[in-house]
Amino acid sequence: MHFLSDALEKYVTEHTEKEPELLKELDRETNLKVLRPRMLSGHFQGRVLSILSKLTSPKTILEIGTYTGYSAICLAEGLKKDGLLHTIDINEELQDFQKKYFEKSGYSNQIKQYTGDALDIIPILETNFDLVFIDADKPNYSAYFDLIIGKMNSGGLILSDNVLWSGKVVEPLDDKDKNTEALLDYNKKLKEDPRVETVLLPIRDGLTMSRVI
Repeated sequence: MHFLSDALEKYVTEHTEKEPELLKELDRETNLKVLRPRMLSGHFQGRVLSILSKLTSPKTILEIGTYTGYSAICLAEGLKKDGLLHTIDINEELQDFQKKYFEKSGYSNQIKQYTGDALDIIPILETNFDLVFIDADKPNYSAYFDLIIGKMNSGGLILSDNVLWSGKVVEPLDDKDKNTEALLDYNKKLKEDPRVETVLLPIRDGLTMSRVI
């Protein structure tokens, strides 16, 4: 679902920082070779992630949901020189695709890839985080939050993607729609949790910014 008209979306993109050529290439190859290319962050949201990372200047980033690596590269642009980005994806078939573009980006030494269930991997990561990006299976958003909140540095930023879910969050709920139900619960959870202050932005499919107090 597009929340802006095509004309406004075009205007917004044209007045946003240019998409790096490497990411254009990654986008093209994702659309040609990978299922569900709509999952890619894309130009506008990618530049949002990049500038938020640069404003935060994180030393440690956690990304839950790598897909083909587009958002990881955007987030890595703001890393401190000695910083590290941990990125987790359950699909082992994408690992080589991700690695190829991480190496092309020049950030490969600052990106650590994990393949498997994030619910199992997050607890064994012995580090705290300045920035987290959640963009994986929706029913586990709340579980991911519960696992990472104790690992967040004070003032850290948690970004959650797809929280408007094509507008379904304001439509009558289908009892069989577990994704929308999970996002409704998650959005409520973020709003009410005293450990974070949250703003939900209508960027693309909805992006929540939650600052850890």
